[in-house]
Parts: sequence; C-alpha cells; structure tokens
Amino acid sequence: MRKYLLLIPVFIISMLYCKVSRAQEKEPVVDKIINFPTTFFNKVQNKYANLEDRLTKQTEKYLQRLKKKEKKMKRKLAKVDSAKAEQTFGDVDAQYDKMIASIQPDSLPVKRGAGAYIPMVDSVKTSLAFLEKNSTVLSQSKDLQDKVKGSLSQVSQLQGKMQQSEQVKAFIQQRKSQIKESLGRVTNLPKGLTNEFAGFQKEAYYYSAQLKEYRDMLNDPDKMVQKGLSLLNKLPAFTQFMKQNSELASLFRLPDNYGTPQSLAGLQTRSQVQQQIQNQLAGGGPNAQQYLQQNLQAAQSQLNTLKDKLNKLGGGGGSGDMDMPDFKPNTQRTKSFWQRLEYGTNIQTAKNNFFPTTTDFGVSVGYKISDKNTIGLGASYKMGWGQDIKHIKITNQGMGLRSFIDVKLKGSFYLSGGLEYNYQPITSDSLNTNTVMHWNEISSWSKSGLIGISKIISVKSKFFKKTKLQLLFDFLSFQQVPRTQPIKFRVGYNF
Repeated sequence: MRKYLLLIPVFIISMLYCKVSRAQEKEPVVDKIINFPTTFFNKVQNKYANLEDRLTKQTEKYLQRLKKKEKKMKRKLAKVDSAKAEQTFGDVDAQYDKMIASIQPDSLPVKRGAGAYIPMVDSVKTSLAFLEKNSTVLSQSKDLQDKVKGSLSQVSQLQGKMQQSEQVKAFIQQRKSQIKESLGRVTNLPKGLTNEFAGFQKEAYYYSAQLKEYRDMLNDPDKMVQKGLSLLNKLPAFTQFMKQNSELASLFRLPDNYGTPQSLAGLQTRSQVQQQIQNQLAGGGPNAQQYLQQNLQAAQSQLNTLKDKLNKLGGGGGSGDMDMPDFKPNTQRTKSFWQRLEYGTNIQTAKNNFFPTTTDFGVSVGYKISDKNTIGLGASYKMGWGQDIKHIKITNQGMGLRSFIDVKLKGSFYLSGGLEYNYQPITSDSLNTNTVMHWNEISSWSKSGLIGISKIISVKSKFFKKTKLQLLFDFLSFQQVPRTQPIKFRVGYNF
C-alpha cells in the first residue's frame, strides 16, 4: 500500500511535465537566421525609394499635362459659351494644384485595405514587421535594427504614395466623365475641342497604364529579396505571423479552427452536391445534361473573352475601372528610358568561292519609339580570314559606324533601313597581311545606304530574346571603291 502511495506523486509530476511540454510545443519557436542576407534591406530600401520618387514625378507630370489640356478646352469653349465653360471646368488651376500637393509629401498615411492589393508588397512589409518585432531572429547590432526600421518605413511610404495615386486616378476619371457628359450636350463644339478632349482621354489612359506598370514592377522581386523571404518562410513563427498580420489575412480572415474537422461541420459534401445536380437534370429530360454542357462551354468562352480584354486593360492588376481606349495604345510609353532599350549583335560574312573572306561583327543598341518602331545606333568590326582554305590568316579589315530603323509591316516581318559608314583600307594585299589602319582619313570611309526586310524569330532563352534575320540591299554600293556586294544577309540576336 505504501508503495502505491509513493507512486501517486511521481504520476502527478509526470502528468504536469507532459502538459507543460505540450504547451511549449504549441507555441511557435523563433529560431535565429544565421545566413540571412543583410543586403536584403538595401535592396528593398533602394528599390522602393526609387519607385516612390518616379511615381511622384510621373504623377505630377501627368497632372500638369491634363491641367494644360483642360485650360485649352476651357478657352475654346468660352469663345462660344463662357457660362458653359465655367460650369464645365470651374477653377482648373485650383483643382489640379490641390491634387499635385496631395502627392508631394514624403510620408502619407497608409489605409489598410485601400487601393489595389499588391502581393509582394504585402509579403515584404509583413516580413519587415516580423523582423522588427522579433529582434532576436537577426543580429543584435544597432545598425542592422536601424536598417529593418528604415526599410519598413520606406515600404510604408511607397504604399501610401500608391494609395494616393489611386485617388489621383479616380479624380482624373471623374474629370473625364464630367467633361464628356457636359460636352455631349453642346450642339456646336468649337473647332479643335474634340481633338483636345481626345488627347485628354489618352493622357488619362496612359496614367492608369503607368500605375499598372509600377504594380508589375513591385510584384517582380529581386533575387536577394526572394532569398530573404524564402529563409523567413522556413520559420514556423513567421508563417504564423503572416497568417495573422498580413494585409491579405485582414481581408480574408480565416476562422481559428480552419483546417480542422470541426470547421467542416454542417457543410455539404461533394457527393451530396453531385447528387442534387443529377436530380435537377433528371427533371429536364434526356438531353438536359448535353444542353447544360453546351451552355457552360458558351459561358466559359465569353468569360475568356472578357478576361482577355481585362488583361489588355490591366484589369488583373487592380485597374478594372480603365476604359476601353478608342486608339491603339503604345505600351512603350509607360516604360522608363532604360526599359525601352534593346541590345543586339549581328554577323555578316562575305565569301569567295564558298570560302569566307571577311566577317563583320556588329553590336547595336535600339530605342523602341513604339511597339512597331525602333531606331538605333551600332558599330562593327571587319575581320579577314585570308585568301582560301590553304592560306588562312586573321587580319584587320576595318570597322564601321551604323544607324538603323525598323518599322513593323505585318506579323514578325519588319521594313528595315539604315545609313552606315565603313572603313576599309584600300590595299592590294589587304586579305593577306595585317593592314595598317588609317581610320582618320576621310577618303578611307565609304557610305552605305541599306533597305530591306527583317524577320523576327522568337527564342525561348534566358539570354537571347529573339533572332533577327535580315536581307538588305545597299543602293550606294555602286559608288564604293572598291565596289562591294549590294546584297547583304545578316543574322542577329537581341537580348
């Protein structure tokens, strides 16, 4: 009996220990990330600061353009009806200056759930908030903790600026609707007013497209940011923090018992739903199921068509209120100068009895004026291979400066043209010896005028974007000394 009494305290202590250990297991454990990239914060801060600055400048630029167009429209309408002009446009300067002032402050309040949802911004902001709250995850150095706070502050500033830009877009859409409705009631519009309003509509569309471009850039993280987020996702505490504190979690709050059998209580099972559908179809006759499938296919086709239209307008990025433009938009206009540059290289070979005598290696950089037109500059180096297969010798045969323009014709075919200056020494043994190059002598430079057709072939490669095949005619080749081949075939690669 005494032995059993002694076992009772041991049993109680063991039960208490098990409960404590289980409670500790339920609590998330914050491990320390040793190899967390410290450049994560620099990448976040630099990228978001750059985008905030660009967004502010672009918004102000568009508002200034729209203000200028409204003032022009007001002056034109005032010539025939001053009261109508004042009623339609009001104080243009005051309204636009107010919107410009609203986008200027460095720090704007962030309203949770307002504006378009940007997944990557939510992930980055929540991860920084987690690191700020759980300082033991990273090094305890004050410099690193300051970087966390600075990065979090920068993300919040950009988020506030994005929300304010959405309000600017709503203001522009409202102004456009008011002007359109008011001008529609005017019988005799002044000359040029319709064109001014068409220009106003274009600027309004491009501002909405510009905001979508920035959202796409924010959803495209750097490799360093991806690495930092992937390391944090390995922590159970971080995943739990994301579920409770992210912006998405606030929009779609999950129940506490989510994922447990208790959360499914009272819900219909799949078999019950299928049985109910079959019962309904049975009452429609023998062809009811076939009729339903046809209607579903037709509905799916219409939904896909609407989805494509929304994607073209930026509906997938939270811009579903964009109007269908009555013009062909230029998607290059919303991109930065560096994003519109296209780098390339090409090769051109001259043969003599099937043996390549010279090869031109060219490099180029093009600027996309629009989706169909590209202009650019380039340079080339001409290398000689010798006289024939028995006398191979690498020689310097000259260099060249190039300019070009590509205009899209149809599909992947382009009309190409260009003006080139090529330096090639005039010597009898230029193919046999290393020629002494006198490139500063104007007489040694020959002019080429090229026109022809280019064919673009898309390439699925991480480095090369597309292959460019060119068949060109040099209409100035007959003036060159020595006379060169008028037909040129080039193979190029863009990246």
